[in-house]
Amino acid sequence: MRTRFETVPTVNAEPMSSDSGDSPAAGPVTAATERIIATAATLDDAGLAASSLCPGWTRAHVLTHVARNADALSNLLAWARTGRENPMYPSVEARNADIAAGATRPAAEIVDDLHTSADRFVRAVMEMPDDGWERQVRRGAAATGDPLPGRRVLWLRLRELEVHHVDLDTGYGAADWPPAFVHRALDETVRAFGRREDVPAVTLEIDGAGVEHLGAEAPVTVGGAPSELLSWLIGRSSGTGLRVQPAGPLPALPSWL
Repeated sequence: MRTRFETVPTVNAEPMSSDSGDSPAAGPVTAATERIIATAATLDDAGLAASSLCPGWTRAHVLTHVARNADALSNLLAWARTGRENPMYPSVEARNADIAAGATRPAAEIVDDLHTSADRFVRAVMEMPDDGWERQVRRGAAATGDPLPGRRVLWLRLRELEVHHVDLDTGYGAADWPPAFVHRALDETVRAFGRREDVPAVTLEIDGAGVEHLGAEAPVTVGGAPSELLSWLIGRSSGTGLRVQPAGPLPALPSWL
């Protein structure tokens, strides 16, 4: 029987239940931002030039992307606030060019960019009227993606911060993800994979959370801690340590996004 994770409530527009206070900018997004900036601040120019877990990207590429993502999502919040179309970025080519150019900067400039872009995102959140959180926007280059409500932008930002912090490969791993983030991200990933035809049939035994099925008749069962299963599903780990029944290699998964 398929189980379903409990719904994670929201506080105002924030995507997690651990928030408190009246400001939707305070909470897990802020905490995740502070964590990744603290990690970035420990890296010198040579450290930023080292490879990340993102193929073809250095750590500097990852951090530049995180900064530009803050600006891109601020654009969506402005769209939701005003009702006037404001795409994340004009094109994929422009996005990639910004990341490539930004990755060549000294470490101090990259860290400062993380700070200032995060501040702009917070201001965009604070300027949002109540009705803006339900206004529809479109993600992606030139607003070509699927529609989503403005409130989901905060979840997209949190996911970006947590996953790319792991991509820096500096010691922050799946086990460091907050449980509430893992809970929602795993639920979302399982549901998304369940709708795709390129995902192999797998039964997931999630420690402490029950069973999920990808595909109707799964010949393989993979079990483990929620954070480790999530890391494997989204391509941030090889799945070493997960249980496989019958014994054998883990199923090959397609790209997460």
